[in-house]
Formats: sequence, C-alpha cells, structure tokens
Amino acid sequence: MTSEVPPVEAALGALVAELEFDALPAEALAGARRLMQDQLALQVGCETLPWCRAVIDYARGSHAPGRSRVVVTGDAMSAGDAAFVNATLGHSFEYDDAHRASSSHPGSTVVSAALAIGEEDGASMRDVLLGIVAGYEAYTRVGVLAAPDLLERGFHPHALLAPFGAAAVVARMRGFDAEQTTHALAIAMSHSAGTTEYTSSGGSVKRVHAGIGTRNGIRAAEMAAAGITGPLAYLTGSKGFLPVFKGRPFADDAVERFAPDRPFEITKVWIKPYCCCGCCHGFVDGARTFVGRADDIDAVELGIQSGGDVVVGNRNVNAYSPSALEQLQYSLPFQFALAATGHGNGFTTHHDYFEGRLKLLGDAAERSSTHQGADGDVARLAQRVRITPKPDLDTAYPGKWVADIAVTFRDGTTERLFVEDSTGTSENPIPQDELDAKARDLTVGRLGPEQTEALLAAIASDDLDAPASSLVDTLIVR
Repeated sequence: MTSEVPPVEAALGALVAELEFDALPAEALAGARRLMQDQLALQVGCETLPWCRAVIDYARGSHAPGRSRVVVTGDAMSAGDAAFVNATLGHSFEYDDAHRASSSHPGSTVVSAALAIGEEDGASMRDVLLGIVAGYEAYTRVGVLAAPDLLERGFHPHALLAPFGAAAVVARMRGFDAEQTTHALAIAMSHSAGTTEYTSSGGSVKRVHAGIGTRNGIRAAEMAAAGITGPLAYLTGSKGFLPVFKGRPFADDAVERFAPDRPFEITKVWIKPYCCCGCCHGFVDGARTFVGRADDIDAVELGIQSGGDVVVGNRNVNAYSPSALEQLQYSLPFQFALAATGHGNGFTTHHDYFEGRLKLLGDAAERSSTHQGADGDVARLAQRVRITPKPDLDTAYPGKWVADIAVTFRDGTTERLFVEDSTGTSENPIPQDELDAKARDLTVGRLGPEQTEALLAAIASDDLDAPASSLVDTLIVR
C-alpha cells in the first residue's frame, strides 16, 4: 500500500486474510452450523411471503447470469444477485438469528454470501464454513465497536454492517491477502446505509436491507479484486465509519477487538424463538409466566434500555397502535400482551395477523375509543403497559438486551421479574432438538419431510470436501 494502514484496520484485514480452517475452535464451527441451519430453514419457509416473491420477481428481471442459485426456486444468477435474494428471504420475518452485543443479524448475510460464492467458485463445504466464520467475525467485531450508538441514533445496524460481513466472506473464500482485504472492507464502508424508521412508518424494504448490504458487500470485494481502492482509515479516520456513524469517540482498545486469539463471536449465536425484534424477547419470556392471569393485570411497567426504547418503545410512534406487520413486530406493548394473553409470538401468530385472521385493533372507530378488536384482550392489555427507559441498565448490562418487569394486579399485589438472558441466547440456548423442530416447521411444507431431513443431514455432515452445490441441491423444490 502507498501509505500505512491504521492499527485497527490492519488488525481486521489480517484477521480475515489469515484465518485458517484448521485453527478454528470446535465451538466456532458448531456455531457456524447452528447459524446455517436456522438461516437456511428461514429462507425456505419465508419464500412465499409477498415481499420475498416481489424480490425474486425483481431479481429475475435484472440479474446477471451465473451459477449460484436462489433457494426453493433454483433460479441461477450471479453470486451477488443470488445472495441478494437469499439474504432477503432469511431476514424477511424477524425470525432470524441475532448478535446481542452489536444489535444485529449476521446470519442472513454471511450464510447467503458464503453459499453463493461457494456455488459460483465450485468451493467445498470447508470453504463455506471458513467464509461464514470470517464474515461473521468481521461483521460483529466492527458492530460491537459501533454499539450501542448505531441503534440509539436510529440506524439499522444490520444494514450498516452487512456490507462488511459479505466483503469479508468473499475476501477469505477467494484468498485475498491483507492489502486486498483492507480495500474490500474499505469499499464496503461506502455501501453502509439504512435507518429504523420502518419501526414507526413501516415499509417492506426493511426486509431487503439484508439483501442490499449482502450484494453490495460482494460487489465491494469484486471491485477490490479489479484494482479499485478504498480509504485505508475507513473505520477510524476522522471521517471514517466509527466517528461518523457512532457519533462519539470509540474505545481506545478498539484494536484488541480484532486480535486473532480473542474468543470468536460466532460462538454467541442467538437463535430466535419469537418473530419479533430481539429487544422484546426478554419481556416476552417474562410475559409468558402470566398466561392465564392477564385479565387480572391492572398495570405493567417495563424497564427498558436506551436503544430498545428507540425501536420498540416510546420513540416508536406506533408502539401502542400498530397497524402493519412491521409495527407489530416492533411494538413492545403488543408483544408483551400477545405473550401474556397466550396468543404467542411465533411465526403462525404473526402470519395470521398479516393475513387478517388475527384482529388486534378492530376498525378505525374502535381504535379511537376502546382499542378493542376481535382479539381485544391483546389491545386492552397493551394499553396498560408503561415503558420506562432505564439508562442504568445500559451501564450494568452492556451487550445484552435485558427485561425489567413489574406487574400490578387488581388486588393490589405486584410481581417483579428480571430477565437477563432470554431464550435462544448463548447463555440460555435452544437445545438442538428444538432447533431441529423450528427448522422442520419452516421447511416441511415447502420441501416435504424427506428432503427436509436431507437438508438437516447435509448441514450436519462431516464431509467437508462435499461441494457447496450439494447443500444447495437440498434447498431446491424438486
């Protein structure tokens, strides 16, 4: 390079370029497989959603030719275009994995990019797994440095971080050296964009943020391979990613985040059991303990962290009156009420709401008066919820989304709950049999039971020399 690379950027470039499969700890590979299973099942199960079909139709009319395939349909496209579609499918229903410390969703990006590059290049599953880990580490370690500020400032962390993750996948799978990797990541920074306004005023483009960032990250790496260069201080320069998007100084020990001997972030994969924003999950866990007693609840106070208040709380203008699916999935009062009334917070509940089978607010007249609809128990309880920001929780529980719950009953008694590690987090993981059940629930209807089992077997297989295309074969409807 013509000038010296700053320490943080040099450390990240070296981490990606020098990562070797044989040096990966067993728990990192286990995390990659769990991530891949959950993500691919979601891509299959969500393919029929209207915004997913719209993205597929759009890509069919605009894609570049290639050997990478879209799941379920089998459409062959360039790696960037196939990953654009598949990442969108995987992030399309608020049911995909999360990384708590960066408030993001790496799986849709890194799994889609690695399989698309794997098919395009004729790579093996060993290469795919290495690409997933490399992309996940680049994405999340940058994300941790920028958290919690991205979310608190109104940015969508996934949209901003996805280009870094996808570019790192390509750089590692195609053997870029540290210099070329640095330029790929620097160019990726130019593609970082997206806010969380969708939580208030809706918009299915939120679902496409994953696809946009993934495709652009792949293109950033391809630009670097073609000789295009980026700013070397793309993270830490005075106008780099961290000062501009974070909005305040980053940690003095930032370079240590990219040390190769640091614990792998991919061991902390959070598999979601509920189809809503991860900021709600601890509250949902707590609300489930009140099933059967919802009618006796007089008031609920939910203590929330600052970032959570932005996306699911008081700064979400439709938190108490959701009228679109995006608004419901980002409404803490309604997610709490769905759980406490026994309706549940899973795929079926939200799909029923989207299809009109579950009425929460009734017609306009009802919304303006009683907030009661066909399922008015949910709306009635939601109106009894008060959300209280508690900045001390930010300090006490950095990198976590906790839930401080106080429920007062009509007889004057109060019950308090505190959830530090919600279901599905690495500290409170979903057992493998439940992860398998989630995958079957999402895929059997599209692939059938026999092909679903073939998919699960291919993900778990120890045959690392198997081509990436053999796994994709199990994802295509026959």
